[in-house]
Amino acid sequence: MTLKRIAKYSPFYIMMALPLLYFFIYRYIPMYGVVIAFKDYNVMKGVVGSPWAKPLGTHFKMFFDSPYFVQLLRNTILISFYKLLWGTFPPILLALLLNEVRFSWYKRIIQTLSYMPHFLSWVIIQGILIAFLSEDMGLINRAIRDSGRDTIPFLISTGWFRPLVVGSAVWRDMGWGAIIYLAAISGISPDLYAAATIDGCSKIRMMWHITLPNIRYVIILMLILRLGRVMEAGFEQIYVMYNPHVYSVGDILDTWVYRTGLEQLNFSLASAVGLFKSAIGFILVVGTNTIAKQWGENVW
Repeated sequence: MTLKRIAKYSPFYIMMALPLLYFFIYRYIPMYGVVIAFKDYNVMKGVVGSPWAKPLGTHFKMFFDSPYFVQLLRNTILISFYKLLWGTFPPILLALLLNEVRFSWYKRIIQTLSYMPHFLSWVIIQGILIAFLSEDMGLINRAIRDSGRDTIPFLISTGWFRPLVVGSAVWRDMGWGAIIYLAAISGISPDLYAAATIDGCSKIRMMWHITLPNIRYVIILMLILRLGRVMEAGFEQIYVMYNPHVYSVGDILDTWVYRTGLEQLNFSLASAVGLFKSAIGFILVVGTNTIAKQWGENVW
């Protein structure tokens, strides 16, 4: 029976072959490199030739004993939590609103404009922020200066750094996330809306009682996927946007690893921190999926 099913769906298995090969080569084979976290890695000796650290947890202890450990962990978790909190609902709301637009041309324009920022690199986004928020030449600070008030150092202020990071991330990814929810909404049976219209339901009640319950599994799935990356907090974005003035609120695990691990060629320390992050992410994904199953949403 299994061989017959494989033969029947052979085109789909062939289509899956290349993605599976990609993940095997670039995701699974490199997992062997985690042993570097337990070795005193030497580039000239390679992974196999490098001696084991004594004791094995030396590099983990070095990281945990670092005076920056608590600060780095706090910054990483807070920035990720803020992104998760403020970045979950805007795409859902945008998808709900776009679903109610009856002019297809207008809907396409709004969709295009909303997901275009997703294709901008963080370097370009940082350039936009500088153009608007720079204390010397930024448009907003120029308007503030022209009004006779003191300028605001947005880009080097510890109070403004996290809001800028979270706000720019939400703006960049809101439209892209809305596409996923729109795809889920398109799979809802029109008969449900027709029946609700006959019963006299308003658009708001249709959203609340029909649309949202039918896409809740997608919402939970996206939440699980985002929780799995909660220990990353967005290295590229933070690395481009931060500066020594905001290290106390903006320095995260990945940026610290890049500075102290890779720039100083301490690959073992960088691998130890990476393994620590992966373990926490795995626990969060499994825990979230377990909770989802208890709610009747088995997304795995």
